[in-house]
Amino acid sequence: MKNKTSKKQFNSVDFEINGGKKLSGTIRTGYSKNGSVGLLCASLLNKGKTTLHNIARIEEVNRVIEILESIGVKITWTGEHTLEIIPPKKFNLNNLNKESAIKTRSILMTIGPLAHFIPSFKIPHAQGCHLGKRTIAGHSYALEELGIKIKTTQTDYEISVKKLAPAEIIMYEAGDTAVENVLTACAKIPGKTTIKFSSSNYMVQEICFFLEKCGVKIEGIGSSTLIVHGIKEINQNIEYHNSEDPIESMMFVSAAITTDSKLKITHVPINFMELELYKMGKMGLKYETSKVYKSENGHTNLADITIYPSKLKALDDKIHANPYPGINMDNLPFFAISAMKAKGQTLIHDWSYENRAIYMTELNRLGAQITLADPHRVYIEGGHILKPAQVVCPPALRPSMVIMIAMLGAQGTSILRNVYMINRGYEEIVKRLNSLGADIKVIK
Repeated sequence: MKNKTSKKQFNSVDFEINGGKKLSGTIRTGYSKNGSVGLLCASLLNKGKTTLHNIARIEEVNRVIEILESIGVKITWTGEHTLEIIPPKKFNLNNLNKESAIKTRSILMTIGPLAHFIPSFKIPHAQGCHLGKRTIAGHSYALEELGIKIKTTQTDYEISVKKLAPAEIIMYEAGDTAVENVLTACAKIPGKTTIKFSSSNYMVQEICFFLEKCGVKIEGIGSSTLIVHGIKEINQNIEYHNSEDPIESMMFVSAAITTDSKLKITHVPINFMELELYKMGKMGLKYETSKVYKSENGHTNLADITIYPSKLKALDDKIHANPYPGINMDNLPFFAISAMKAKGQTLIHDWSYENRAIYMTELNRLGAQITLADPHRVYIEGGHILKPAQVVCPPALRPSMVIMIAMLGAQGTSILRNVYMINRGYEEIVKRLNSLGADIKVIK
């Protein structure tokens, strides 16, 4: 099965959404976006063949595949969600696909693995979502402790590798991709590396489980301190299953809320949704949770949740994100949906990004009452009837998806322009929402 990725997918596509429809039925949570791209980058460590199952068929994954293929990696879709990855004898970064590289911040996660094979190289500045100033200090400070130096120029990151050695690392910030970079860097450094103030988010745990499959012993998975016992070589045929995406689960919960629908969502990574559901429960959301079962990776806890039509009220306290086990940074924007349906005023504090809260004000085009207090905080006055509108997707994945979900609750026809951002992170989202009763058309 050949890869079907091309520059054509950068072109603009719009969605026409006929809102006000009730949703019903059952939907399965898709495979993790962040797990997919992290595993693709981590597979570079293995000199043997890596087979990754449950990889999301999304634009972000397409961009990473294009990057890896351009430097010599052979990648083949051997099933609907299965990739076979065979590394080259020698990576060639002279042919790096820069057009794809600047489209995704995931390019940064190639630094840790490639540092074991190339003494010096450079990659272009990463973009992805436009969320304000996003430094790579968390990456550079930690990797420098291991012997990897990153110099930032006007257009590139220049990476040089000295003698690699294990270290005790204090993370400058608990960034997910920064920790993933450190994990792949120290995985092939023999000896014990300690990572303190580590992220324990779902995608970081995914990389830990994959590295364990590669023979790397890791202590403290799920905590803020990881102890990695690096090994000299990874050269074997490895097969691994990615787990499901808690941010997609949250999206479907929000779709049920905005349309006042009963909806069953299966394969929810429940450990990464518990606090979100608890907070919404305190707002009045009625839901049921099934018994816990395991994802195919053998580690991640899953559950099925059923959402019921509910009358919501605003919380007295602000809603804000924190590193796991707090509310997930990527789930925070979806609380705008709950807040718009809730009686009273809700304060959402998005402290981690300079620009993302600003994008929430685009919901005012649909009749929401959102006041921007500053670049990090919005006040949402709930209970207002949404109306259809034309909106251009902001240059950020989660706010774009929130706007799309809000349009499902607005009676009449809305147009969402330039939906590449949504296709970056959500697989066949139109088909899947339509299967629940939504009325969405793709306009090319």
